[in-house]
Amino acid sequence: MVKPIVISQHARRQMILRGAEENEVMLAIQTGDWESAKKGRMHAQYMVDFNNVSPVNQKFYLWKTVDAIFVEEQDKIEVVTVIVYYHN
Repeated sequence: MVKPIVISQHARRQMILRGAEENEVMLAIQTGDWESAKKGRMHAQYMVDFNNVSPVNQKFYLWKTVDAIFVEEQDKIEVVTVIVYYHN
């Protein structure tokens, strides 16, 4: 059974502030390696060719990495927050 991925309101706000797209968050969870995070959570990353200006600091970056932090529950995966790293 494939569990649905649910994005919390907090995670959605962080996605907007940090410049992550919903499909990038989904791909991080679906294709990234799951690793342990704080408080019993998990995280997975997805790297994207960016070649654009970051909405965070208005600097140009070649790539961005979307880091989804989530909890796997019995019936779903809930994304609790999203971090975005911009880099060259």
